[in-house]
Amino acid sequence: MAKPVLIGARGEVEERVQFQHTLTAFREELPPVLSTPYMIKWMEEAGFNALLPFCEGDEVSVGTAVNVTHRAASGIDAVVKAEAVLESFDGRFYTFKVSAHDGREVIGHGTIKRAIVSKSKFEEKQRAKQAQSS
Repeated sequence: MAKPVLIGARGEVEERVQFQHTLTAFREELPPVLSTPYMIKWMEEAGFNALLPFCEGDEVSVGTAVNVTHRAASGIDAVVKAEAVLESFDGRFYTFKVSAHDGREVIGHGTIKRAIVSKSKFEEKQRAKQAQSS
């Protein structure tokens, strides 16, 4: 079982926006700015990083819910810092307040939820589901 996680535990990720992170990489007619899926990915990684020190054995955290607003555009070469701060734990799910900043302004904010699971048990459940559907 995971070690107790204190409210306020935090994690972060800092990335430089590259072409593959942009809307243009998805569709050439779109502008070359950071896509929402990549911003959310970095927020999720920040939440993962916040919980990692509390995982034991084969435990990892997985995302379970996302409620995020993307408010401002960041272009290629902008450095984006995503942060996650633990706000609450209900016995199963960890709720993080998340934000992303590009050095000039907050470009996104919201909440994400994560759960700590045993990787081997999780994978075993997935194999059983796949076997049932085959």
